[in-house]
Amino acid sequence: MLQGRWRTSGRALLRVIVVWAVSSLTMLVLAGILPDFRLQSGDGESITKVALTAAWGAGAFGLLSALVWPLLVRALLLVPALVLGLLVFFLNGSLLLFALWIIPVGQGAANAETAVMVAAVMSAVASATSTGLAVGDDDAYRRRLSRLADRRRRRSGEDGRHAGQPGTVFLQLDGVGHRVLEDAVAGGVMPHVAAWLGENPTHRLTPWRTDWSSQTGASQLGILHGTNHDVPAFRWYEKDSGRIMVSNRPASAAVLQRRAIERTGDGGLLTLDGASRGNLFSGGADQLALVLSIAARRGRANRSRAGYFAYFSDPANAVRTVVSFVADVGREIGQSTRARLRGDRPRVGRGGLYPLIRAFATVVERDVVVAAVLGDMLAGRTAVYADLVAYDEVAHHSGPHSKDALQVLRRLDRSVGLIARAAEHAPRTYRIVLLSDHGQSPGATFERVYGLTIRDLVRAGCGLPVPRRAQRTKSGAEARDAARHAVRSALHRPERVGREETAEPGSDPVVLASGNLALISFPDVPERMSREQIDRRHPALLRTLASHPGIGFLLVRSEEHGSVVLGPGGAEVPVGELDDTGPLAHMGPGAADAVRRTDSFPHVADIMVNSMYDPATGQVHAFEEQIGSHGGLGGEQSRAFLLSPLVLSAPVPAPSEDHGGEDGRDEDGGGEDGQGGDGEGGRDGGGDGGELVGAERVHRVFRRWLREGGGPQVPLGTLSGGIANAWSTEAQTAEGELDSA
Repeated sequence: MLQGRWRTSGRALLRVIVVWAVSSLTMLVLAGILPDFRLQSGDGESITKVALTAAWGAGAFGLLSALVWPLLVRALLLVPALVLGLLVFFLNGSLLLFALWIIPVGQGAANAETAVMVAAVMSAVASATSTGLAVGDDDAYRRRLSRLADRRRRRSGEDGRHAGQPGTVFLQLDGVGHRVLEDAVAGGVMPHVAAWLGENPTHRLTPWRTDWSSQTGASQLGILHGTNHDVPAFRWYEKDSGRIMVSNRPASAAVLQRRAIERTGDGGLLTLDGASRGNLFSGGADQLALVLSIAARRGRANRSRAGYFAYFSDPANAVRTVVSFVADVGREIGQSTRARLRGDRPRVGRGGLYPLIRAFATVVERDVVVAAVLGDMLAGRTAVYADLVAYDEVAHHSGPHSKDALQVLRRLDRSVGLIARAAEHAPRTYRIVLLSDHGQSPGATFERVYGLTIRDLVRAGCGLPVPRRAQRTKSGAEARDAARHAVRSALHRPERVGREETAEPGSDPVVLASGNLALISFPDVPERMSREQIDRRHPALLRTLASHPGIGFLLVRSEEHGSVVLGPGGAEVPVGELDDTGPLAHMGPGAADAVRRTDSFPHVADIMVNSMYDPATGQVHAFEEQIGSHGGLGGEQSRAFLLSPLVLSAPVPAPSEDHGGEDGRDEDGGGEDGQGGDGEGGRDGGGDGGELVGAERVHRVFRRWLREGGGPQVPLGTLSGGIANAWSTEAQTAEGELDSA
């Protein structure tokens, strides 16, 4: 044992010496190539003494970084997160200048800008060297991870009673459809994921069908909180309050989460010992980072930015992220320029701030979320749910099968591999579940093909003036708005509500786009407007929409026949008689059930419009500026994937294995009509042919898997009063912000 300790100490000392030597050499090289950075010995320019000065300076800088830097970052958590990211470089440069000032021999000189640059390079080199040495020594790496895990457990007061039970990491690859994943695995784009499905598979791949609203807000709310009832689209107008709900706005997300909690009586999938990272909703987790539904919180209760400490405590992280950020901005500019020169079609504009927004999604969000997940695993948390939005953002503008999007998938695969390797050294066994919340369907935009927006078509059908220059529909990409709101939250700026968030009562219709799904509402009519009322007011509107070649079908309420679906050629089918033929032909299996369910929502629009879908090409026409879209029915957008370890039970048990736990009343009990009490027909968890259907069903599968791990569970319907009161207050505050705006 004594010999082993000496060997361990010797390896640690060797790593320190190697890192010190590399840092000293880096400082010498920088002093030679940067005119504003000088190293001088005490009595001349002897190269030996200058090298000694570099060694002292590098050692002092490394020691200060190790001892002082974590304390500085912890103190600066009171500073907004975005400002902290910028201060990293200033503070790092200041530490270097201080190190050069206190060394006992020689001296160094640099202006402030050069000191920041030198410190950044040295931090990156030292971090890379240390990491490389640690990776080469598995024992050292495992011991380091164990020490970090023990330290975090002691700080949190955990007693390790669940250490022998497996934990679960749910890693969401936003927007990656089932077919895209299969093609990426087969094409060698995702080797780490491919290894899970290889000759000796450790995971099984299962497709699942989304709801009509095939977007992150509906899917993630259903997965994390057990119900996505009354979420008809990405954005929709609510007549009773006169406001527009947008899934990825902090105030709207808080309200949606409160409604889900009230409906299910359950805090969420992650209520006990869980962590939520980079999501729209918390899932009931106590550990939060970059969670939109709590982004508007203030004071000590706001823990969303806590994940920044773990990331920025190492200055090399900031350097690495900024370098990658700049590289990705350049990559996007190059890719979009080549697309224009090649004359690629379809194509949308990718200028303005888009390169920065893309880099936020593909670099900053990815790095912070992955670092938070690694920290959760080191801490031994029972359940972690994290969302990586990089692919979804790029696919919206480059296409879901483009080379640009596949390059992002390749980098996401490396992140998956990093998490998998870290799991080998965590204090407990982890099952890694990979999933998506929806796919994307390709196709030129509605405006590009037909020369006008859906808003202009509606106004024309109503006999209202149409602008000579079509008003482009704002993109609803999750990362685009999430980036903007993350920045506003980081700066502690209040959420502003503009014309898109409220609608004044009047005769003009409110037209909102969610991918290839559009919602039309008449705000001056308090109830859901009927077909007969619409025909009396605007005789040509429904006929104009239903007969347009870019529109697949409409959903509208009829006073005589109940709700009906209208399609091309005068097709009209009552919702009660609806099947997957007629107007819904080619929209995919289960389309009729999805339409029926949405028709029952209190806030369904007066007219629901789904674009056309071409089964031969797989294309839809988005009502937004996106050539890869999701939000409605048609094609790959409705077919997500679930990649789960074989040690877990099958997501869809064979009929002989299903003993009733998934038949609409989860074994956890509680909830009216099962999970969420939705009670819609045809949604008892089975789906067609045992297929996994709907985000709520995925939630029940995940709860079952957590039970199989023996982890702590909160039965449905046993929500604590503290959680209920907290979220009621949170949502009331958010609603007040919307109303006062």
